[in-house]
Amino acid sequence: MNIFGMTDIGTVRSENQDSYTVRQLGEHAAVAVVCDGMGGARAGNVASAVAVETFAAAVEDLYRQEVPEGERACYRLLREACLHANTQVYQLSRSDEQYRGMGTTLVGVLLMGLDAYVVNVGDSRCYLIHKENIQQVTCDHSLVQLLVNRGDITPDEARSHPKKNLITRAMGIDRDVAGDCYHAQLEEGDGLLLCSDGLSNVLTDEELLEQAVKQEPLEERCRTMMRMTLEQGAPDNVTIVMAQL
Repeated sequence: MNIFGMTDIGTVRSENQDSYTVRQLGEHAAVAVVCDGMGGARAGNVASAVAVETFAAAVEDLYRQEVPEGERACYRLLREACLHANTQVYQLSRSDEQYRGMGTTLVGVLLMGLDAYVVNVGDSRCYLIHKENIQQVTCDHSLVQLLVNRGDITPDEARSHPKKNLITRAMGIDRDVAGDCYHAQLEEGDGLLLCSDGLSNVLTDEELLEQAVKQEPLEERCRTMMRMTLEQGAPDNVTIVMAQL
């Protein structure tokens, strides 16, 4: 298993409110998480950093207490980790006025052998790269996704919609949050891509796939995606985490 991650402030923002981490849980197991914070001043930075650290630590702790077996057990572990992270961000936002109203997206994956168990809140995404295909594993919790689901706009129109940044679910806003869980069955050579919307709002699925399947080191493929995003203006922070079996 090979995993690499990176983040960049982009070309417009004055600070980077994205956070990520990758942790090995064993020889064939790992956890990775990407968060995209929101809130004024330092609040977005704090929300994403706290959520990333709390989520990853909770997954690691729960995994070491008892290795989950089967889809239901893995989903239960991920949702419990989400609740831990949500509670930490929520309580911090209530304890200090400068953090009032802060929140963050979250997309996390528990990799166990050829199984990927994914949880998301908000519009940070997970993609599965299988041979010459790319598939979005998660479903955005966003206004434009609701419009797409209703047939009011197309996925292409959603990419440039003026309200594309409005999310309908986030970590830390309410006392409780529901994370949606997904299971992806992998094959040797498959890849997983976690990213903030700073990447997915700029590069198309076709562009992501073209770089993801290149016969180059994983780090170089991620750096190329980042470079392409920056060259196209990168109006938001950009975070990329890619894993390949």
